Amino acid sequence: MKSQKDTPALQDAEATAVAILGWLAGEPELLSRFLALTGVAPSEVRHAVGDPGFLAGLVDFLMEHEPTLLAFSAATGVTPEAVVRAHAVLSGPAGDDDF
Repeated sequence: MKSQKDTPALQDAEATAVAILGWLAGEPELLSRFLALTGVAPSEVRHAVGDPGFLAGLVDFLMEHEPTLLAFSAATGVTPEAVVRAHAVLSGPAGDDDF
């Protein structure tokens, strides 16, 4: 039986999140804002990449601000739809935390 880690959708979602981090690294103001919102210190980023919650937070950060999402997409070629799919995979279905 395959683990969830082996699914192509999860691998794509994680790759999208890592691409977001790579792009943010070249956008110091946005990276600083993201790190401030998450409470992750710059020295902890390398370790945090292995945390599914951190990856979900990267995608959430873009999903919260359409101009930033569009800037990321224009710079990287990753479509907004791919980011939306990554968000669904990493954050789970909408409404899970409504209870």
